[in-house]
Amino acid sequence: MKTRSKLLSPGPMNPKGETLSTRRPLICLVTDRQRLSPGVSLDCQVNNLVGFVTSAAEAGIGVVQVRERDLSGRALTSLVSRCVKATAGSAMHVVVNDRADVALASGAAGVHLREDSVEEERVRTLGPPAWLVSRAVHDPSKVLSMSSTLDYLVFGSVFSSPSKTMPGAPVGLGALGRVISQTGIPVLAIGGVCEGRLKEVWRTGAAGFAGIGLFIESARLSSNWTAGLTELVQRARQSFDSVGPHV
Repeated sequence: MKTRSKLLSPGPMNPKGETLSTRRPLICLVTDRQRLSPGVSLDCQVNNLVGFVTSAAEAGIGVVQVRERDLSGRALTSLVSRCVKATAGSAMHVVVNDRADVALASGAAGVHLREDSVEEERVRTLGPPAWLVSRAVHDPSKVLSMSSTLDYLVFGSVFSSPSKTMPGAPVGLGALGRVISQTGIPVLAIGGVCEGRLKEVWRTGAAGFAGIGLFIESARLSSNWTAGLTELVQRARQSFDSVGPHV
């Protein structure tokens, strides 16, 4: 089994004075307001999403990636600003999907770049030194060209997922393991990651996971969102610890 020593080195400090190395596994909620609250008005969806992000922070989820790409820049900035304000004082890092301008304007902790987006070195020059910068990776052959200045990579889809509509078949656990072995950057698995697959994901050496559906489904199973997400986080951490030592 791979150890994770190279994945746990301290990264840049976030605005709350923490590093990503303080939270393992690293759990990342990717937002989807329409899936969270289908069939209601935009205002209702946005309000519900802010409440959901607040519950995620209370549950101990380390990162929320605001990924509402259909919103205008103004509406997205307003949403992210509300999420930042609602989670102030928590250990959560609010990052924005591929919009460095919105991240700057809203006071977010950083930006998550698409695989084909602008170079991370350029993004670093736009934001404060404490900014978190991550990138999506779908093609394993591109990993070696990724900058070592990235705080983490999000790789997938590892499994089949209704939330990740990408060409080709899921990459699988083997590809995830190979990517992890080729980089010293923490790697999060995304795409079809459910609780029953977490131990398989941990055995590859993954530093954490990201997702949409697992969080929404877990929240709905409990009497309230915070309780459901807290139980999910606790089970994820227990499964991570049960796999073996993480040095």
